Amino acid sequence: MTWMKAYHANCWGRLGGNAVGVTSITQLTYRTFGDMEQAIGEIGALGYTGTELFDGNLLDYEDNLDDLRRLLDASGVRLLATYGGGNFIFDEILEEELARLERGAAAAAAVGADYLVVGGGAKRAGGTKPDDIKRLGAALNKVGDIARKHGLTAHFHPHLTTIVENANEVRAVFKETSIGFCPDTAHLAAAGVNVPDLIREHKDRISYVHLKGFQKEPFAFTPIDEGTLEMDTVVDALRDISYDGWVLVELDSWPDPKEGAARSMAYLRNAEDATA
Repeated sequence: MTWMKAYHANCWGRLGGNAVGVTSITQLTYRTFGDMEQAIGEIGALGYTGTELFDGNLLDYEDNLDDLRRLLDASGVRLLATYGGGNFIFDEILEEELARLERGAAAAAAVGADYLVVGGGAKRAGGTKPDDIKRLGAALNKVGDIARKHGLTAHFHPHLTTIVENANEVRAVFKETSIGFCPDTAHLAAAGVNVPDLIREHKDRISYVHLKGFQKEPFAFTPIDEGTLEMDTVVDALRDISYDGWVLVELDSWPDPKEGAARSMAYLRNAEDATA
């Protein structure tokens, strides 16, 4: 087993969003408040050959994509994907959300990316309505259309605090959409999912994976070499489905981002050695 290894740039600063999005849905991007040049440089120095950027960080380069290309080339790193999100269940704002995601998709494609990854499905203040999953599925099909328009493959990333957290919710939304599945191991584990089983169940949708460690008590996301989630069982499941795509390690926050990334790289290399 030899996987292409990537690391998300989101760990090199505080996670947040574009505050203008409070009053303008088209600006409601994810964002890491950190130095992307440092992040990409250190990711490459550790031996990773791919990265993913939040749509907000990517769109910072929207008018200067050559600067991003030079940074990636100098670091020996490819931009694989951009990540964005949406409520996806409110008809009145859906087109605004999709317009924002399309800007990110266009920028990602222009830099040579392969994937558009989205999370979402809002939890209403008054509780989930019976047709919210159908609304989400229909919106995700439109995300898929946007991705194909730009030569990308769209993936849905289940996420805590949305209406798709657990295995049954994953199954329900996949009945409504043909979008691919990007399992985030930590978010799924935190929702009580048997992650290896879910990977095997939905193997035909998986062509891109987010690996992230999870610690139950106290709650924390961790490098993939520690935590409550037994990452070896996830690796076994990926082997069982003959997964041969990119694995992208993601870690939302860590005191020393480079150290956390180095530990995860060491884990991946050891996993490869174990099957050599």
